Amino acid sequence: MPTAAQPRAQKTFIALVFAQAALVITGGLVRLTGSGLGCPTWPKCTSGSYTPQANSLRGYHGVIEFSNRMVTFVLVALALAALYFAINESRRRANLGLVKLAWVQVAGIFAQALLGGVTVLTKLNPIPVAGHFLLSMALIGGAVALVIKSRPIEEFAPVRSEVSRLNSLLLLIAALVITLGTLVTGSGPHAGDAAAKRFGFDPRTVSFLHADMVIAFCGLALAIWLALRLTHADRRLIKSTQLVLASIIIQGAIGYTQYFTKLPEALVAVHLLGADVVWITTCLLYARIKRAGVEADYPLSPS
Repeated sequence: MPTAAQPRAQKTFIALVFAQAALVITGGLVRLTGSGLGCPTWPKCTSGSYTPQANSLRGYHGVIEFSNRMVTFVLVALALAALYFAINESRRRANLGLVKLAWVQVAGIFAQALLGGVTVLTKLNPIPVAGHFLLSMALIGGAVALVIKSRPIEEFAPVRSEVSRLNSLLLLIAALVITLGTLVTGSGPHAGDAAAKRFGFDPRTVSFLHADMVIAFCGLALAIWLALRLTHADRRLIKSTQLVLASIIIQGAIGYTQYFTKLPEALVAVHLLGADVVWITTCLLYARIKRAGVEADYPLSPS
């Protein structure tokens, strides 16, 4: 049985999860403060400098946008460190899965930087802006997988095949909720710049569609929780499901509150943090149930 990764490797992988989640928050702050074009060019901040200038007409917006770009360098350093540790662990544990996941992080972060450039050069077109966010969420999921694979093997009793299928569906619904959230954002008032193009959707309609999908998401998580309890599954899996349910309910409450209070910037920022939490807890539950495996629906007859 494979052993756990070294503590330094585990800490690096965990730090990568937090850094990827932080990029979502800092990117949201850029948008919420109207600083999306604080650095109007790419890769430079202005036509003559890589850093914001004190006499720039964009003032603090340039500083905010530049600070968000700097987070990418932190991510590059962490991703390269993760790759180094993953290669060492693959030699020690003969586990190439860690190396593949680490390479995805490195490639994804460079792709993220390029996509960030596209968002600036297209003057915050909502399509690359949405893609920028969705890529961050995908990289968070990959970083969570790195953490799971680096930890000591957790032994769980197998779950029913129905639970396993619901688990896969839950991850898919979570991804749909997040995607619909980008349509809500791309149709709403917080574009990152007053002149930025928006999606042509009715904000009220896409908000309701997003809310409906959140209700389905919550109902599915509740179904998994009930199924695990009724089949006397491992308590750790039940607790993981409860964590997902709690994060969905809190996030839903924040979402409804921000909608009925006309999307105040502070509450939208909290909603972004909630999106990180919901996605991370869902990915953790998915990984744990997958690791548990599926029990035989019918016991084998003795030979």
